[in-house]
Amino acid sequence: MELPLRQRIPIKHVAEIELPREFERLYEMAYNLWWTWTPEARILFNHIDSAKWALYRNPVQLLINVAPRQWYALLEDEAFLSRYHEVTQRFDEYLLNYDTGRIGPEGATWFQRQYGSRDSQLIAYFSMEYGLHQSLAIYSGGLGVLSGDHCKAASDLGLPFVALGLLYRHGYFQQTLDADGNQQHSYPTYDFTRLPLRPVVGATGQDLLISVPFPGREIKARVWVAHVGRIPLLLLDTDVPENDPADRPITHQLYVAGREMRLAQEIVLGIGGVRALATLGIEPSAWHLNEGHSAFLQLERLRSVVSEGARPAAALERLKANSIFTTHTPVPAGNEQFDQQLIRKYFQAWCDRCRFSMDELLALGRANEHDPSFNLTALAIRTTSWVNGVSKLNAEVTSDMWRHLFEGRTGFDSEQPIRAVTNGVHAGTWLGPEIQQLLRRRLDPEWEHLLLDPGAWEKLLELPDEEIWAAHQAQKERLGRFSRSRLRDQLARFGSSPDELRAIGGIFAPQALTIGFARRFATYKRASLVFSDLHRLQTLLSNEERPVQMIFAGKAHPADRPGQDLIQHIFELSRSDTFHGKVIFLENYDIRLGGMLVQGVDVWLNTPRRPMEASGTSGQKVAMNGGLNFSISDGWWPEGWNGSNGWVIGNDHHYEDESRQDSEDAASLYETLESKIVPQYFDRDAAGLPRAWIRAMKEAMRTLTPQFSACRMVSDYVTNGYLPAIERGR
Repeated sequence: MELPLRQRIPIKHVAEIELPREFERLYEMAYNLWWTWTPEARILFNHIDSAKWALYRNPVQLLINVAPRQWYALLEDEAFLSRYHEVTQRFDEYLLNYDTGRIGPEGATWFQRQYGSRDSQLIAYFSMEYGLHQSLAIYSGGLGVLSGDHCKAASDLGLPFVALGLLYRHGYFQQTLDADGNQQHSYPTYDFTRLPLRPVVGATGQDLLISVPFPGREIKARVWVAHVGRIPLLLLDTDVPENDPADRPITHQLYVAGREMRLAQEIVLGIGGVRALATLGIEPSAWHLNEGHSAFLQLERLRSVVSEGARPAAALERLKANSIFTTHTPVPAGNEQFDQQLIRKYFQAWCDRCRFSMDELLALGRANEHDPSFNLTALAIRTTSWVNGVSKLNAEVTSDMWRHLFEGRTGFDSEQPIRAVTNGVHAGTWLGPEIQQLLRRRLDPEWEHLLLDPGAWEKLLELPDEEIWAAHQAQKERLGRFSRSRLRDQLARFGSSPDELRAIGGIFAPQALTIGFARRFATYKRASLVFSDLHRLQTLLSNEERPVQMIFAGKAHPADRPGQDLIQHIFELSRSDTFHGKVIFLENYDIRLGGMLVQGVDVWLNTPRRPMEASGTSGQKVAMNGGLNFSISDGWWPEGWNGSNGWVIGNDHHYEDESRQDSEDAASLYETLESKIVPQYFDRDAAGLPRAWIRAMKEAMRTLTPQFSACRMVSDYVTNGYLPAIERGR
């Protein structure tokens, strides 16, 4: 039997880790991001050295820094030995499930049970960013977290799958706020040898370097691999000595502001990614372009087919057949475009090799006849045979935006050429530990296997109210401890006095209704909508008998001044006498902070300007944890809301006058909070339990967990996207 793909990619060991023979499996587990969604594995690493784990939360860094003498004590620690054997057994069973088909329900993974052994029919997935864990800072926000969850679910379901991305030396920026609330940006330098990834080696045993053509030169990129459960994620890094110093920074920062540098990154991702696969002898049967950033992969594939003797037009049709494209946003800034002169500079040689005229290439990327820019969304649409949006509403909106690009094309519905695969989230990653324990005890010890069986979740309605409330409260109290720690660090940096720092202990009341709002601070997301009427909000938050508190977090892109102004405005309000202790802003929004929030809040507030939210996934994570959504009817929420599992802000009316829209939505927001949400939360019985609220929690978990899991999402891609693309490409 052929080895699985993850084992066929040769790697080099770079970290100085020495382990006793009895614990040698810790090495493989540390380098497999399976631990990011397996609480027992994280508990095991924490047991080795809790202080270092709290500092790093990265098992590779932890193992590098464990002193040899610490292993002597652990070899005599029966509790640790027992936990080590339990976790390694679970790790082996997870991998063997795919590697041999011996373990698991009916003896195979979901993909094997549904479609048999198709390891030769590999799916290649390209994305600009991947949010897998806060220690691997190659993500900025929603798109990256979605890509990370997609990979984790592909692993869980046993897909033959490989992912491609870039490895950023400085990642996305770390956010701090100064004493006035101004966002500050810093870019740490990451030592890749201390992260859960390793270099891929070539035939000679040296680091694998691939070449990417640039004007007048070839750029080199080193290939790294991160194992995400059963699948490999290949990452390209241009910061290598073989490159000119001017080219090494191409992969330094995610979403760099400079347009030419951004173009260079996307060329490395697309063209370099295809070349990395070819160099490793990996031949995908289907190609998934996740957002337009990766669209240049199609030009490299086109070059390859033309070099085999195919005519350009026939080559283009050939690569279209087995390619699918996901578009994530109707916001113009999210659809990458470049000046024609840049495209001429970087792709004239490509045109010469492929017998394409520059005008023909520019036409592939032209969004419309009035816009001369080269648009990567347009390029992706024209070079793929199936296109989807990330919610039903998003698919409708983007179909209207791009309908003209589908005219005359067969295989697309003229009414709605862009289909819908609504985003989902990886439940194992985002469910809090107490809720997971409750599911194991009351639903099924292997509850993860039920994510594709909505009927199985009906049992959640039978959960004892006391147990679900206790689990939620435990997660909420953890959020409180975390928030106070973050706030204390922020205020200490501002030079606050010991008494002021001590007073932080009184912030975040666990008995208060807690509303969370965290996301990228783009202006269309309207973070300040809830502050439209400060007097009305003050009245709502200052009721001592029915306390309410709000937690905000989020970053604005360094080039987004209006977004940064929004952050400053909310920060100033949080520091004012009126809202001090009632409104909290936590800096440096990342996966860890996001996890704390979605697991601990009572209500998730979402106020985008409809219909600009493509999907949104944070609210899905909240619902899985028993929180309730309070959202504009945008993105995924129109598909999720059933009248009993949360609340809708406003109605579906869309006003061209933005100020009128804001006024109508704000009025609905306040009215619903005052007359429905707050009263229902504080309506307690003799046992102190909010029975009606808990019914809504169960309803949210029952209806939304399976419907919006990443496993459901990936299974939809398999059925509607991947397998048809493989058949078209035969």
